[in-house]
Amino acid sequence: MSKQDPLILLTNDDGIHSKGLLALYQSLKEVARIAVVAPFAEQSAVGHAITISDPLRVTELSFNDSDAMYAVHGTPADCVKLAVRALLKEKPDAVLSGINIGSNTAINILYSGTVSAATEGTILGIPSAAISLASFSFNDFSVAAQIGKKIAGALLEKSLPPDTILNINVPPVHREDITGVCITRQGVSRFKELYDRRIDPHGHTYYWLTGEMRELDEHDPLTDTMALKNNAISITPIKIQLTDEPFIDIVQSWNISL
Repeated sequence: MSKQDPLILLTNDDGIHSKGLLALYQSLKEVARIAVVAPFAEQSAVGHAITISDPLRVTELSFNDSDAMYAVHGTPADCVKLAVRALLKEKPDAVLSGINIGSNTAINILYSGTVSAATEGTILGIPSAAISLASFSFNDFSVAAQIGKKIAGALLEKSLPPDTILNINVPPVHREDITGVCITRQGVSRFKELYDRRIDPHGHTYYWLTGEMRELDEHDPLTDTMALKNNAISITPIKIQLTDEPFIDIVQSWNISL
């Protein structure tokens, strides 16, 4: 690869030693220069948290001659900010976050460190995408890595609207069982959380979060969750502008004032 080749920033929330990160790197290095800046340890479900009260410590890891690899003691959003503002000598042409272990669909998008890393890339003006494999036990990352390579090519060749990322979820099946690629909307779901109350060996009470996801639109065939159920790859364009524009006039009609 030469200096003229595109530069892709690769990150995740599962940590720099994640198998999914390595699989995506192996796929992307064929089409671009790669800079890997990822959390030193797992940072799942940290959302868009950033570190402001502690120093961000960085370890440069041995890699190959052409690509950079940094482990950051911080969050996925920290990794992207730090990479673009301090670690890299040039602005990346694209940001890919993944391959995450476990799906990031429906309400999970709000909690996901994987999606938040891609969101940070978009905030910094870089075309960005998040990629997840919808399983914690399925170890074949080949399909997710292949679609990641396709998405990277699309990000480099085409433009995304401002404040928009692509969120990709891949079903945990082998290539021959994939039914297609669906362009989807974010599903609607809620967690039914349960906190298991336990006692540690010192007699102190602690709580362990458990529960299950409840889908509220399971009959809508165009959601990310339904695509996965049908063994299809889901691609969901997500906007990070949260204002409910149609509701502005309604709130104004409430005449709230001092």
